[in-house]
Amino acid sequence: MAGSNDIAFEKLVRPHFDRLYRLAWRLTSQKAEAEDLFQELLIKAFGKLDDLIHIEEPGSWLARMMYNLFVDERRRYARRRMHTLEEGDMQGDGLAGLPGPDNPAWDHERRERIKALDAALSKLSDEHRLIVLLSDSEGYKLEEIQDLIGVPVGTVKSRLHRARARLREILSEDGTFSSDTSC
Repeated sequence: MAGSNDIAFEKLVRPHFDRLYRLAWRLTSQKAEAEDLFQELLIKAFGKLDDLIHIEEPGSWLARMMYNLFVDERRRYARRRMHTLEEGDMQGDGLAGLPGPDNPAWDHERRERIKALDAALSKLSDEHRLIVLLSDSEGYKLEEIQDLIGVPVGTVKSRLHRARARLREILSEDGTFSSDTSC
């Protein structure tokens, strides 16, 4: 019987692995934390297999579950946090840590622009960075983001607009992107 549960679970969840891992990476900005979050999601989701079987959109349901796990862990961490390190001393690699294509044409200028974008993203608030990454990087629809973070679509739209405007402002200040370059 356990074998059939394993097969059913894999059939439902495997198609969403890449997108869920990218979401974990976007939420945590660190490989080890992303892997832990992804693994915790799989464990929790397997325990809810009976519910998962009846979900029409398992990808969105799993993404929401992952976001909730992330938020819960951050809250637990904030309560027990030790203040032995200065803020920012242990930042992740962010976008700059993602592997580039194996193409030799992957040039220095593009890497520098990605680093600048990553630095600009790190200057956004957590809620603005998350919404920009979910929408513009991961391609989530506004309604999916609404379901994921639990705020109305209008709030998602306004946060996305403000986040993009702030991102453009930061990139313009840094001189990395000219004003005619879109984000």
